[in-house]
Amino acid sequence: MRSRAPSRPVGTVTRGTTNPNRLRRMDRWIAATHGAELRRTADPIAVDLGYGAAPWTAVELLHRLRTVTPRARVVGVEIDPARVAAATPYAREGLDFLRGGFEVPLPQRPLLIRAANVLRQYDEAEVADVWRRLCARLAPAGAGTCGGLLVEGTCDEIGRRHVWVALGPDGPRTVTFATRLSSLERPSDLAERLPKALIHRNVPGEPVHAFLRDFDRAWAAAAPYASYGVRQRWIRAVRDLTADWPVADGPARWRQGEVTVRWEALAPRG
Repeated sequence: MRSRAPSRPVGTVTRGTTNPNRLRRMDRWIAATHGAELRRTADPIAVDLGYGAAPWTAVELLHRLRTVTPRARVVGVEIDPARVAAATPYAREGLDFLRGGFEVPLPQRPLLIRAANVLRQYDEAEVADVWRRLCARLAPAGAGTCGGLLVEGTCDEIGRRHVWVALGPDGPRTVTFATRLSSLERPSDLAERLPKALIHRNVPGEPVHAFLRDFDRAWAAAAPYASYGVRQRWIRAVRDLTADWPVADGPARWRQGEVTVRWEALAPRG
């Protein structure tokens, strides 16, 4: 795939930490919730932005998207030319690697941009501008389509705990909390993986702090369901949350150790 005319990439080099299967929870959520859009698009292109020192996450994203549609293509975009050179031997049909940053140097607007663990090193004040830049690169909404999707978030080193924001061309839409339930002591354990837009807002008076507080309370109240397994306890706790919070998904996703909440309910104040 040809890139645009070369220019200075926008952004800075990340630490590059990566592990196989680190982003599996995010990938499966994308395939499940955005799969219909991928299938109805003639040329569904996804970008793995800032894939890191090794190309595993881009390789895995292609595999998971192709379970939805065999037409899916993935482009790994990295700002470090040495990382692009190291990844190039892994390129194959449907998988390419390019040097670039937040300008996303593709000749067409992608249907998906995944930016995992990229903004952790940036200041909170920089997030809104990065989001606007990336959303402007998404495929626009059209007749019968909702347009492209930006998924930006953070996870731990082996993908047990993950929180991400989903954005469309119109801006942020939802926040998803996902975890390996067997590793969870309480829902607020996920606070350390909040994306940059929210991690410094986990303080009294901010909506995300109130949400995690209520989630812990619901989790405690659901303790009797633990005798049926931790999955049933999580489902019960999330069901109780729906009385006061705009939960945007249902039991099929809750069973995966997930819950998705409308962005406007958790957006920072001020």
